[in-house]
Amino acid sequence: MLKKLLIATACALVAGGAFAQAFPSKPIKMIVGFPPGGGTDVVARVISAKVQEWWGQPVTVENRPGATGTIGADYVAKSPADGYTLLMGHVNSTGLAPNLFPKLPYDPIKDFAAVAYVGYVPNVLAVHPSIPAKSVKELVALLKANPDKYNYASSGNGSTQHIAGEVFKQLTGTSIVHVPYKGSGDAIKDLLAGVVSMNFDTMPPVMPHIQAGKLRGLAISTPKRLAQLPDVPTFAEEGITGFDVTNWYGVMAPAGTSRDIVTKLNADINKAMQVPEVRARLENVGTQLREMSVAEFDAFMKAEVAKYAKIIKDTGVKIE
Repeated sequence: MLKKLLIATACALVAGGAFAQAFPSKPIKMIVGFPPGGGTDVVARVISAKVQEWWGQPVTVENRPGATGTIGADYVAKSPADGYTLLMGHVNSTGLAPNLFPKLPYDPIKDFAAVAYVGYVPNVLAVHPSIPAKSVKELVALLKANPDKYNYASSGNGSTQHIAGEVFKQLTGTSIVHVPYKGSGDAIKDLLAGVVSMNFDTMPPVMPHIQAGKLRGLAISTPKRLAQLPDVPTFAEEGITGFDVTNWYGVMAPAGTSRDIVTKLNADINKAMQVPEVRARLENVGTQLREMSVAEFDAFMKAEVAKYAKIIKDTGVKIE
């Protein structure tokens, strides 16, 4: 009996390895829960373009936007667990949504297999030039002297920009009016026009305007200053500790996907991020790349759900 069990186990391992070696044998879909042209979409397309060269199969990026990324995530959660439908995961659909929506149609941990972490994009506190504050300290003083006079834009209720603004208010004891938009594009347009006072957007939308002098960057949510914005200090440098809000990206598959396939996907995606032209394209849009094993990414996802549960409880953020 024991001999038969050992033989069966060995056969299963060989079969699994052979299956992973043959994968993929047909086109793969990479689902993005946001419209084309955004950060998540760009990251998905850059990585997909590289890995499909090695796999000899097309990797099609399919946009299924809506509800802060949860529509696309739900689609992948309910897809076959065969490795052919993947999600370019995002902090919104994994860390934020479970703590904001009482009836989310999927579980961010139980319904997904962690595949590969890609990196994060920092948030930047940017103000309109008409705001008479040249530093975070001056801005905090201005806001405390004028509660609710100034406002901040976000790309929508429950977005990382929204959460970042509320965390800033809590850490600094200030009161700023939140103005949600349907996306970063409209929010930046009104910020440039002076309709809103400031925002806490991700780096790609605000970076060119800060570099051009059309917006003033006061702080960035990275441990160290970035070469792309060398004159913008970190929040820590400005005396704001605990500002830990960033957009991150990572590839996920439906729960139950073969471990062999997940391991192969992890290895190839991490390999793609080491290719110089891939790194350059992702870093040029502000992505801070980091390689993780499957186990490390799985632990990271669980930690993000717990982290944002505390942040949302502490700040009292609700979907308005």
